[in-house]
Amino acid sequence: MLNFEDENPIVIGENINTTRRIRADSKNIVKKDGKVFWRYPALDGGDGFLDVTEQYPEDEKQVRSARIGHIRQGVKDQEMEFLTWAIKAQVNAGSHIIDLCVDELSVYPEERHEFMRWIVKTAQKICPEVSFAVDSSDPNTLRAGLEVYDMSLSRPAINSVSLEAGRDVVIDIGKEAGALIFANGSGDSGMPQDEHERIANLTKLMGMMDEKGVPMRDRFLDPLVFPVGAGPQFGVHFLNAVKGLREKYPEVRIFGGLSNVSFGLPRRKLLNDAFIRLCMDAGCDALMIDPLMNPLDEILKPPADQGEYERAAAVMTAEDEYGLKYLKYVRSQAKAA
Repeated sequence: MLNFEDENPIVIGENINTTRRIRADSKNIVKKDGKVFWRYPALDGGDGFLDVTEQYPEDEKQVRSARIGHIRQGVKDQEMEFLTWAIKAQVNAGSHIIDLCVDELSVYPEERHEFMRWIVKTAQKICPEVSFAVDSSDPNTLRAGLEVYDMSLSRPAINSVSLEAGRDVVIDIGKEAGALIFANGSGDSGMPQDEHERIANLTKLMGMMDEKGVPMRDRFLDPLVFPVGAGPQFGVHFLNAVKGLREKYPEVRIFGGLSNVSFGLPRRKLLNDAFIRLCMDAGCDALMIDPLMNPLDEILKPPADQGEYERAAAVMTAEDEYGLKYLKYVRSQAKAA
């Protein structure tokens, strides 16, 4: 059993989530014998191929805008070679916990529960030494995953409790299972508008976990990351919330879905690298990331290009509001190349 309690930071791999998609016009889309495959780097050093024919557009005009749910395809078809790669590659890149979400596979609760049971059992067979987080908007799907979780191999995590109606029960579900509990900063009337609402919402959740006797080091607080492309202050709101929560609660784990920050912008790896470093400086001691795009060993080293790092960091902190300077730089680099 992997003991990661003293790790700093803890890495939570985000890639086994059925909402994740790849571009239909990706260079890794391969057509052969009337079928369409997504090519991925197999663990043996060769190429693996996932059949995504059923999601590929019949109309070629739609290919450029289409997105393919490769994780959804792999789980639905129980493609073991693909899923083994998808999980082990994240562990090899430094993940201590792997998030598992199957919500997009079915709108029918019983089907969703079965998918969750299957992926939990399968994931633990593939990598018995790491922990897995059951992740769902439906508390009963969380229960289904924890019911089959082998506690003799590792501790589970549960993702997540919030102030939204009906989510408070997640604390009881997690506490009963002895799980690490992820708590996010959404409120009872919607998403938080700034760092103050994030801190206020998570403070309420901390009080609720106090009442249930959840150990402090079993709590993971997520102030919620929104894309800076949708609002230039979103990065600042998150960073300020992390600083405030770290000062208020020195013993809890603080994390976020950090890859969200770069959604819709070019050179996401560069932006994510910068934001992850800023988050760690602010007080994050857990990171929910794509460890294949942003490996931990790279993050822990000084930036390879200080100038590029500073350009990306300026977008994250709204010094470069709306990323206008950054976008101009990226376009100039592309043109030069």
